[in-house]
Amino acid sequence: MIVKAIVRETISPKRIFMRDQKSYCGILIDNNNRKPLARLWFNRSVKYIGLFDGEAEERLIVDTLDQIYEYSDRLKAGAAKYAV
Repeated sequence: MIVKAIVRETISPKRIFMRDQKSYCGILIDNNNRKPLARLWFNRSVKYIGLFDGEAEERLIVDTLDQIYEYSDRLKAGAAKYAV
């Protein structure tokens, strides 16, 4: 819900879906695996958020959920690619 709140200015919240996988939680645009916005890796002792710049994923350590807001510019930029 935090990611959805961050990018709602860029893309409609109705287009953002969460899909739980075995090892991470995927945040997708249009519920399409080929349109990833972020991945949340919270199943481990060290928690990560995965952000996409082009095709590559960059994992960043987050200690609390509030730290996701620090990456709001990158999340908005990722959502802007699919805003069309």
